[in-house]
Amino acid sequence: MSKNYIVGFPRIGEQRELKRVLEEFWAKKCSFDDVLETAHELKARHWEYQRDAGAGFISSNDFSLYDNMLDTSIMLDAIPKRFRHLKNEELYFAMARGNEECVAMEMTKWFNTNYHYIVPELSLEESYALNASKIIDEYREAKALGIQTKINIIGPITYLGLSKRVDRGDVYELWGKIIPLYEELLKVISTLDDEIVVQIDEPIFAKELEMKVLSLIKPTYDRLARVSPNIKIAVITYFEHSNEATKILVHTPIWAIGLDFLHGDENLKSLDIIAMSGKKLIAGVVDGRNIWRCNIEKTTHLLESISNFVSKERILISSSCSLLHVPFTLKYEEKMSGEIKEWLSFALEKLYEISLISKLFFDGEDSLDEREKEALSSNIKANQNRKNSFLIHDKTVQERVNKHTKLQREGDAKERLTLQKEILGYSDLVTTTIGSFPQTPQLRCARSDFKAALISKESYEAELKKYIDECVEFQEECGLEILVHGEPERNDMVEYFGEQLSGYGFSQNGWVQSYGSRCVKPPFIYGDISRPKPMTVEWIAYAQSKTKRIMKGMLTGPVTILNWSFVRDDMPRGEVSKQIAVALSDEIDDLQNAGIKIIQVDEAAFKEGYPLRSEKIKAYEAWATRDFKIAVSSAKKETQIHTHMCYSEFNDIINTIEDMDADVISIETARSGNELLKIFKKVGYTKEVGPGVYDIHSPRIPSVEEIVKQIELLLEVLPKEQLWINPDCGLKTRKWEEVKPSLQNMVEAVRIVRNKLNR
Repeated sequence: MSKNYIVGFPRIGEQRELKRVLEEFWAKKCSFDDVLETAHELKARHWEYQRDAGAGFISSNDFSLYDNMLDTSIMLDAIPKRFRHLKNEELYFAMARGNEECVAMEMTKWFNTNYHYIVPELSLEESYALNASKIIDEYREAKALGIQTKINIIGPITYLGLSKRVDRGDVYELWGKIIPLYEELLKVISTLDDEIVVQIDEPIFAKELEMKVLSLIKPTYDRLARVSPNIKIAVITYFEHSNEATKILVHTPIWAIGLDFLHGDENLKSLDIIAMSGKKLIAGVVDGRNIWRCNIEKTTHLLESISNFVSKERILISSSCSLLHVPFTLKYEEKMSGEIKEWLSFALEKLYEISLISKLFFDGEDSLDEREKEALSSNIKANQNRKNSFLIHDKTVQERVNKHTKLQREGDAKERLTLQKEILGYSDLVTTTIGSFPQTPQLRCARSDFKAALISKESYEAELKKYIDECVEFQEECGLEILVHGEPERNDMVEYFGEQLSGYGFSQNGWVQSYGSRCVKPPFIYGDISRPKPMTVEWIAYAQSKTKRIMKGMLTGPVTILNWSFVRDDMPRGEVSKQIAVALSDEIDDLQNAGIKIIQVDEAAFKEGYPLRSEKIKAYEAWATRDFKIAVSSAKKETQIHTHMCYSEFNDIINTIEDMDADVISIETARSGNELLKIFKKVGYTKEVGPGVYDIHSPRIPSVEEIVKQIELLLEVLPKEQLWINPDCGLKTRKWEEVKPSLQNMVEAVRIVRNKLNR
């Protein structure tokens, strides 16, 4: 069998086929059978792609209609009580998205990626039971196509560690309930074939674990690896090193250990103990998180270093993690610069890189056929060209960034907020939104037609102004107090800015799954970054001219622009971020000089970029906070700076948030009550906060009563003078028929609460 190992593969489809059929199903335009048929076609195609590329270890059960953590909850019958009256697909999608009766389960980031998972809700009093039907069906589905797969499952320790206890206890107390179900699962799997590899993903091992968690590793894998002799267990970790867990895993009867040698190069320190254990090593040496073409010469040198410890016959060549985190294929990139395209590699291309590296490493260069020799030569040439290209280096940018000395705003927050409240004159519990309004089909069509030169610039801009006019009119009628322009000109909160910054590249079809059917198309940073001209001033100033109310200027912050892009790998991330920050400081100055009094600099991905290991956090926080402060350093005292953060546990970064020194922060809290807000009270946070009062990731419309209750919960934590009232996040992905009544209910809820407070 080939020694090429694929941890996991994208499932949204090379043309986002899964996204489209899911959204048609949710809109009641097709049946669930249509969804299943599309899923079947995609799985078959993806398996065939991997087989044709020479992969020896192809996954089943890495495919999901929404999320693998949600699938695991279904597998364990870990279904919260509020959903138990539902069945089948109605149950599944209600857990993920909510419905008219039930609030969706919480969603948060998968480690330090932009993928989101559905957080399991567990309780000690609940009983759980195995439902292995999806796993069995998918394995048989592949086998019927003549494809032998390994079975991917999320490991029990990771599943527990990423869950929450609704009865407030320690999630690991449920280990005794969960492990027997995993044993039962493996017994079922053992009946499917004479020999099966089961890949158990334990990415939580890449974090620093308490001793009580580390102490569960040996009993877990002693038990699971002994369920059946025909099951080979490969425990896979990624995103960082997992040396502490590896030291324990080598003393269990598992078959293989998978390590990420790109984002966790300290895994090299574990090679000697793996060598002594005699286990297989799945060596993650092709980047599953970035899009740069692998440097095959450098990678084979790394593998040779690894083989100084672990013998070649016990090494499998792998992606560093699932290829879920990169776009599908370069095949459709027809407009991209040929020079830049040569530097890139998406999921499909990475399959062939792994195959070529494997043959070169195991069999030597003489074993390559003419096509493979040509591919190797092309790889060496492309990497050399990239290193020397004039597209990458801009001395003017480098000199300006090096000389930038203003690192923060003038005045402290108390002084600024006093001045701002006097000038802006807003009320307690002031209402606003996070920024974007629905991107309608008409809007997307107009943008597409303009890019294809089917309509003139004048026609396109007239369409945008019409949309802004309607947004302003609705917000005024609704009663919102601080307005936004709706962002009709923006395709994406990062791509839009990237298109106007030098040093950025773009794909036509580089879509990556963020959650469910939600896909993003991250731009990529290949060179030094500068801002040739203002990016947002024209549209924000136009919107402000249409109303006497205050119009927020909307920018994406430097750290989020960085974290939601594929970043060049030839210089430190902090240096790239600083270049973006200096460019944004010019934009903020232009906005305030155009009369914009509130500017929101979103750092939705600030927490997402955090290293998984504490020893690396201080360095990240240092340059991340520095660059936010550089970006807003041009703001005058009277210009109010907002920021927005998504899906963050703030307990461990609250001091960093304070250091960022934004005047107002809005945060996503609707799915977690007021729990996230309590840390702000605990530390005596004195700036202003806009906790989300309803969940925009669900299509359900919150009632006035629900929002009143949510606001009252917030008032238990912070005083009205500190609170802004807004939805959880931007409204881009919602429909107007959901947005309008939701915002009307929010404004009415604020009116009711204000009346109560003024009695």
